[in-house]
Amino acid sequence: MKSENRTQPRRSCVRACGQANPPGCCKGSVAPWTASLQRGVWGPLHASVLATPTWRPDAQRESVLHTCCDLPRAETLMDTRTATAELGWTANPSSGWEEVSGYDENLNTIRTYQVCNVFEPNQNNWLLTTFINRRGAHRIYSEMRFTVRDCSSLPNVPGSCKETFNLYYYETDSVIATKKSAFWTEAPYLKVDTIAADESFSQVDFGGRLMKVNTEVRSFGPLTRNGFYLAFQDYGACMSLLSVRVFFKKCPSVVQNFAIFPETMTGAESTSLVIARGTCIPNAEEVDVPIKLYCNGDGEWMVPIGRCTCKAGYEPENNVACKGPRAQVPRSSPWMPRKHTREANERGISAAYSRHGKL
Repeated sequence: MKSENRTQPRRSCVRACGQANPPGCCKGSVAPWTASLQRGVWGPLHASVLATPTWRPDAQRESVLHTCCDLPRAETLMDTRTATAELGWTANPSSGWEEVSGYDENLNTIRTYQVCNVFEPNQNNWLLTTFINRRGAHRIYSEMRFTVRDCSSLPNVPGSCKETFNLYYYETDSVIATKKSAFWTEAPYLKVDTIAADESFSQVDFGGRLMKVNTEVRSFGPLTRNGFYLAFQDYGACMSLLSVRVFFKKCPSVVQNFAIFPETMTGAESTSLVIARGTCIPNAEEVDVPIKLYCNGDGEWMVPIGRCTCKAGYEPENNVACKGPRAQVPRSSPWMPRKHTREANERGISAAYSRHGKL
């Protein structure tokens, strides 16, 4: 089992597109497909790859698809910052973790858990979340925001004061009875990591503006059960757990090399590569080896293998669309351009004058 110590710096958007942050990409809301594509087998499934500023129909109502290197996507499984009522987590013993309404560093009201039994030795306080459904994800990320009191700033505190806590998880297929004391001693918890604060604080004013908030991210897996619990173990700290966000990563839908690739979950390990098969866009066909992309552990697409190409009679456009020839307007069409209509009228007038000598 591997853990991730910090959120990786967001790299420049240079992946399948071949250029950094292409102009006009990654903006706007999702645009609808044309009626012809909505009736197709793949149109509705991958409609999320189209962004309004870069989608337009031409005169023949053929879709011209453009896309870019979208940033990795994260799907949230739990976020305490959105809670409007009590979180209802389980604490053992009851004299340990306590749920309270508090404020974050921006003075927003949040539901937090805090513990501060630093003057009593031999602390072993556990806090268990509610059941979290993994939704098919194999690797989970937990983002924790917390504050820790500096032990040296507390007068007459014994040597058992800590500035760290432990993070565990427990896999299960269903909700379990967490109120029973046996659960805390017999459940097969798996330790993710010991979480240490980068910054601790020694004093705080009434508005909380001197709090030093720490943000730590850890990952764990692979998971195989329906869901899991997170458990936080305190053994002598004075701290507040401000928020917990649990999520997993996905590679976003993308159009590349005349093929569309579906949204794909990352693998069980941070080094995993998940294969995604591509589907040729309308008016394109597969050539060479089957086209595919690899989704890495950070939710980023790797270099594609294979390609699709436009069918005969269709022209490529930006590697994401195949445009057909424009329809020719028949000479007898009522929608003939004005210039041609005027010339025809003039020829008719001249012919009438020649036959009759007058209009």
